[in-house]
Amino acid sequence: MEAVYWIIIGILFAVAFIGLIYPIIPSVLFLLAGFLLYGVLFSFEPFNWLFWLIQGLFVVLLFAADYIANLIGIKKYGGSKAGVWGSTLGILAGPFVIPIFGILIGPFIGAIAAELLVNRRSFNESVKVGFGSVIGFISSVVTKTIIQVIMVGYFLIVVL
Repeated sequence: MEAVYWIIIGILFAVAFIGLIYPIIPSVLFLLAGFLLYGVLFSFEPFNWLFWLIQGLFVVLLFAADYIANLIGIKKYGGSKAGVWGSTLGILAGPFVIPIFGILIGPFIGAIAAELLVNRRSFNESVKVGFGSVIGFISSVVTKTIIQVIMVGYFLIVVL
């Protein structure tokens, strides 16, 4: 039965990593669910205050990395808050509208549309901002992947 428990915990962690590509999936909740499920199924004993403090700091880093990477990517290419919002909406809607490539096309189109409609920028300037949103999204995914790997690694070190 212990193997089944580990498989379920592993599935929760896998869904958390899938959430990096599909932002509609709340990665952090699946990571925390894996930690809590381990506690319920095995024991909470390995999880002292230091474990929760470190994991909590990583959760804050995950949220910060997401926002900051998108903001830097868009600002570096001359975008505005409207571009950030458009990109964010595109990240959420893109995978549903265009299933495979929507995760990259969504923020690109969202940032372009926001810059064109809200700030009345030229098409070329808006495309540049759209490109920045894709760069920001990709750097965010890479950063969050590293953070989540560290979180799961630390969990495994503590429990094994």
